[in-house]
Amino acid sequence: MIIHSLADVAAVILGLWILLYLLDANQANAFVGFVHGVADWLAGWSQDIFIMKTEGLRVFFNYALPALIYLGVGHGAAAWLRRL
Repeated sequence: MIIHSLADVAAVILGLWILLYLLDANQANAFVGFVHGVADWLAGWSQDIFIMKTEGLRVFFNYALPALIYLGVGHGAAAWLRRL
């Protein structure tokens, strides 16, 4: 259950950053800065996999990919551990 929950939290933070970026949230806001920092840390390994001219698409794909991977691996690992 812990692995499942951690994967969900990671995906929510990454999704929240995508949403905040696409809605042009105030970058000077403390909450927005916190979410951006955590999302950068979570997606650090996947930065600039996709290079596109449109900044919004670049942010979407570079943060959505790790969110999907965290969900897939986290839920898969949790299901595997439940079967043991």
